[in-house]
Amino acid sequence: METFVNPIPMVEKEVIPSLRFGHDDVLTDPEARKKRIWDLNRAASLGNVYRGKVEITFQTADGEQRRVDTTVWAVDDKYMTLKAGCSIPVSSIIGIEFF
Repeated sequence: METFVNPIPMVEKEVIPSLRFGHDDVLTDPEARKKRIWDLNRAASLGNVYRGKVEITFQTADGEQRRVDTTVWAVDDKYMTLKAGCSIPVSSIIGIEFF
């Protein structure tokens, strides 16, 4: 069995408020954007009902990719709010992993 190690650096959710995010959407495919919203809403349900964590991969304004392992509390059309009360713009989110 092959083990995959994700090379994207993990950050603590407390670091997120100090990061800068771009204004352009990191996803160009409309279907990928739909899936992202569906996954974010699913993550918010998981977080609110079961206190379950997900891994969010996002991109900062300087083009660096980062990951955070956290609970999603809320999602709207512009922002995703995490357990710590900080937010990430939806347009900066590359993907969501469920465990």
